[in-house]
Amino acid sequence: MARIGLLIVVVGLGWLAAEAGGVSGLENSSVYVLFSTLLLAIGLYGSTHGIDRAEAREHTRLIVLAVTVGVILKTAFIAGVVYLVSGDPRALIMAVVVAQIDPLSVATVMRDDRLSARAKTILGAWSSFDDPVTIILAVYAAALVSGSDGGGLSAAYFADLGLNALFALVAYLVWRLIRNAPPVLSYVAAATAVVSAAWSSLMLGLATAGLYLRVPDSRWLTRAVSVAFALSAFLMGLLLVGGANMGMGVLLGLAAFAAQMLAALVLTHGLPVIDRVHLGLAQQNGVTAVILALVFERDFGGFVAVIAPAILTINLVHAVANRTADAWGPQRPLPSSPR
Repeated sequence: MARIGLLIVVVGLGWLAAEAGGVSGLENSSVYVLFSTLLLAIGLYGSTHGIDRAEAREHTRLIVLAVTVGVILKTAFIAGVVYLVSGDPRALIMAVVVAQIDPLSVATVMRDDRLSARAKTILGAWSSFDDPVTIILAVYAAALVSGSDGGGLSAAYFADLGLNALFALVAYLVWRLIRNAPPVLSYVAAATAVVSAAWSSLMLGLATAGLYLRVPDSRWLTRAVSVAFALSAFLMGLLLVGGANMGMGVLLGLAAFAAQMLAALVLTHGLPVIDRVHLGLAQQNGVTAVILALVFERDFGGFVAVIAPAILTINLVHAVANRTADAWGPQRPLPSSPR
């Protein structure tokens, strides 16, 4: 609840600043576009930097399930519900933005001793690849929703893949050169990669680079991601000066939470009921959803006005649902489902 409160306060401060300063049309400035993309690059690098490569090799099948069920099918469900109810053509890109689970939510659930080791393994694999896959999917979904002639889109898509592959290759070669060098070079290389990816929008290449181009002390990266979240929330407040679309936001938020429960049913088959309950209630949005909303505001007008109340809805439902489950669980032990 404290994190939800902090998000509301920072967004509120941004809104007050916009009201007091008469800020409008911010999303149309080139500085805003570059800055929001830089925030996205920081969040993306932070998410792939935290992936445990040994665990990834050990749980490949689990990761494939988490990516397909935990992101793609969730996105399809959310988009379908939102489009059927509202007819909004932005349903797909909105669904992608809220489909992922906030890593801080995962950290909280992972500390629950009532979860089995396998449930924690599932959640760990899910959360590790959740954010980067969501960001990459969002970037390409936005291109699809924006519309283009088929041939042009295909050519641009393959050209973009080639540039991303080149970026990842250069980052790998740099890592090979500096991996035994003084630690400061690792920080410089990482910062250069993030800024370069933001400037060139080569997010897939940056996501790949984060798997091997790593800084010696990840606490600095954690702080950078936290600062990016605070700045993103403030920017979101600046963009909300025109008001929020509460109806659409609540619909999107409830659809996202329902999608998480459905995905958990598939990924947790055969686990004890208490595991299935907690994984089903793990949906929570944070830095990734906030930053993606900022990035797509320019191309999809009114996007932040929908995503902001959706994030609030998801996080409030998460808090209430988990507190209810925690209050009920200890007093009435949940039976295990048959294997």
